[in-house]
Amino acid sequence: MKQKIQSEKLGNEPIPKLLKDLSIPAMIGMFVMALYNVVDTIFISYGVGIEGVAGVTIAFPIMMIMMAVSVAMGIGGASVISRRLGERREQEANHVFGNIISVIIIISLVGMIAAFTILDPMLRLFGATDAIIYHASAYMFPILLGTFFFSYAFATNNIVRSEGNAKFAMMTMIIPAVINIILDPIFIFWLNMGVQGAAIATVISQASVTIVILRYFLTGKSSLQVHVTDLKIKLKIVKEVIAVGLPAFAQQAAGSVMMVAINTMLVKFGGDFHVGVFGIIQRIIMFTVMPMMGVMQGMQPIVGYNYGAKNFARLHETVRLGLKVTVLISFFIFALVMLVPHWLMIIFTSDQVVIEEGAKFLRIMFSAVFLIGVQVIGSGLYQALGKSKQALILSLSRQFVFLIPLVLILPHYFGVYGVVLAFPISDFFAFLLAGALLYRDRETFFGSNNKDGNHPSVSATSNSS
Repeated sequence: MKQKIQSEKLGNEPIPKLLKDLSIPAMIGMFVMALYNVVDTIFISYGVGIEGVAGVTIAFPIMMIMMAVSVAMGIGGASVISRRLGERREQEANHVFGNIISVIIIISLVGMIAAFTILDPMLRLFGATDAIIYHASAYMFPILLGTFFFSYAFATNNIVRSEGNAKFAMMTMIIPAVINIILDPIFIFWLNMGVQGAAIATVISQASVTIVILRYFLTGKSSLQVHVTDLKIKLKIVKEVIAVGLPAFAQQAAGSVMMVAINTMLVKFGGDFHVGVFGIIQRIIMFTVMPMMGVMQGMQPIVGYNYGAKNFARLHETVRLGLKVTVLISFFIFALVMLVPHWLMIIFTSDQVVIEEGAKFLRIMFSAVFLIGVQVIGSGLYQALGKSKQALILSLSRQFVFLIPLVLILPHYFGVYGVVLAFPISDFFAFLLAGALLYRDRETFFGSNNKDGNHPSVSATSNSS
C-alpha cells in the first residue's frame, strides 16, 4: 500500500538520512515562503514607500490570526495523524483529516464576513493611524476574501508532512511563492494597484496551490483518503486536534497581540516611520528563523510516529541530532546579523535613514538569537508527542509571558529602543524555561543509559501535565 511506502520509512530509515530528507524540503519551502514575504515588502517599499510597508505591518496581526487557526488545525492534525499511522489506525487518520477540512470551511466563511463588516474597526484597534489606514485596509480586504485558500494551504502542508511526504509539502510552499513573486510587479507597478495589488497577487498564488493540493488528495497520491462521511464533524476528534494544536494557535495569536503592542508603542514613542522600519525587520526575522523551523518540522513526524510505535531509541536519536543542528544554525544567524546588518536592510530599501535605524534595531534584537534553537525544538517536541500543556507553556512563554510585558514597560525608560531591547531579554528567559522543561523530561526525549532504548519513565512522563 502507498500508506506503508509513505509512512513506514519514519520507523525504518536511518535517522540522519530521514531527518535530512524531511528537514531540507521543509527548510527550502519555508525559505521560499519567507522569500515571497520579503519580495512583497521590497516591491511595496519601492513602489509605495515606507507608508505602504507601515500599512501592511499594521494589517499583519489580522493575517497572523488567520494563520494561527489554520496552523493550529494543521499541526494538531499532523500530530494526531502521525500517531494514528504509527499505531496502524489508518481509517481514523482519514477521519481526522476530513474533520480538519470541515473546520477550515467554517473558518473561511468567518473571514469573508469579517472583510465586509469589521475590517476598518479592527485595523484601528490594531494601531492604524489616519496616515496608513488606507494602505492597511486595501491590503487586508482581498486577503480576507481569500481566507479559504490561506487556511487550506497552511493546514494541509502540515498534514502532508505528517505522512512523510516532505517533498510535496515543500512544493506546496514553493509554488505559491514563485507565482506571487511573478505577479507582484505586475499588479503593483504595471497595473498601478499599490499594496492592494500585492494582496491580490498573494490570494491568486494561494488559490493556485490549493488546486494542486486538492488534486494530490483526490487522485490517490496521498496515503490519506477522505470520503464524504469523513467530513462529518466529530467533537471528540476536533477536541483532540485543538488540544494538540492549541500551543501553535496560542503562539501565533500571541504573535498577533505582540505585533499590536509593538506597533502601538512604536507609534507612541517613535512614529509611523518606526513602524515601517520594524515591518522590514519582521521580514528579516521570518527569513532567518525559517531554517530552525524547518528542522523542527522535519523532526515532528519522526518523533510522533516512533512515539506511537514505541520505538524510543529512534526518538532519542532524532531529538539529539535535531537539537545540535538548530543550535548551530542559531549561532550562524547571530554572527550574520552582528557582522552585516546594513546589508540585510539594503535588500529592502535605498533610504539611508531607514538603513541606519534598521541596522541598530537588528543588532539589538538579534543579540540573544543563539538561544532560540532550544525554544523552537522544545515546543515542537511537545507538540509532536501530543503533550499540549507543556507545548502551550513554551509557545506562550517568549511572546506572551515575557516579550509583550517588556515591550509595554521598557519604552517608558528607553524610548523607542525599549521596544527592540525587549527581544533579547525575552529570548533569555524563554531559553531558561525551555531548558528546564526539557531537563525535567530528559528521559523521554534523550533517553537513559540503557542500550535498548527503553526507559521506565516514558509512560509517566508522557502523561504528566
